[in-house]
Amino acid sequence: MSVWLPSAPCTPGTCVEARARISAVPRAVLRLAGLVALLLVGIALAPLGARIPAPAVRIWCRWIVRAAGVRVRITGTAAAPTGGLLLVANHISWLDIPLLAAVRPARMLAKSEIRGWPVAGALAARGGVLFIDRDRLRALPGTVARIAGKLRAGQAVAVFPEGSTWCGRAQGRFRRAAFQAALDAGVPVQPVHLRYYRHSGGAASTAPAFVGEDSLLSSVWRVVSSRGLVAEAEVRAPIPPGRHPDRRALAQAAQPAPPTGAHLPGTTPTRLPAPRRPALLPADVA
Repeated sequence: MSVWLPSAPCTPGTCVEARARISAVPRAVLRLAGLVALLLVGIALAPLGARIPAPAVRIWCRWIVRAAGVRVRITGTAAAPTGGLLLVANHISWLDIPLLAAVRPARMLAKSEIRGWPVAGALAARGGVLFIDRDRLRALPGTVARIAGKLRAGQAVAVFPEGSTWCGRAQGRFRRAAFQAALDAGVPVQPVHLRYYRHSGGAASTAPAFVGEDSLLSSVWRVVSSRGLVAEAEVRAPIPPGRHPDRRALAQAAQPAPPTGAHLPGTTPTRLPAPRRPALLPADVA
């Protein structure tokens, strides 16, 4: 892997809170079955592409998140329903993908490794995802040009500019490359702030985080075996073309404020308490 690639210090052992105890297994299995069933439906319908109405896509994406046992809240400004638009959001979990698509269906920019994910990889490939080979710096200008071409054609493209997932208790800076595509295409940028919390009191939760060496299966299991999770997408006002002179200023304008007690790289971090883990995890009895 190239040294220029963005990375986060977050790991499952230091950042992710305790998973559900063994008593949650029957409920988790039912949720997992529902999640897989919805993904298979998506794969079957993916060849229809743009012929599927956008409201139906948004509803299906909400169902994906709900099937995992996570409630959905979309707040703030409504996303522009048509026309070229660059959607940008902070990146915490694999749940971010359907959550962002529930705001407005869009072509996702994703790392090429996602092609190999079970079920979801096939769905992504057939759904028109734009894959980027993050190991090849020389491929970046071509990727920016592809994004700009889709934007000029009136499509929405969704990007996670941090370039890596963070746990939600801290976050990374937005990388500038994707914003160049919006400048080149002359389209607005719509920032979306994603966060996950427990509905009992609204305390932030890192259970949905997919970070470090965590496997997809482990992350999915942690989500479906958790209780009371809420996913929130706060849609901010779009940034019109021409508002900022360059991609650096545009990226800074779209960057969400760090969570309370968190920090951005390059600033003084606030020490966060390590999460507690239960004595017995579902993985211990597999």
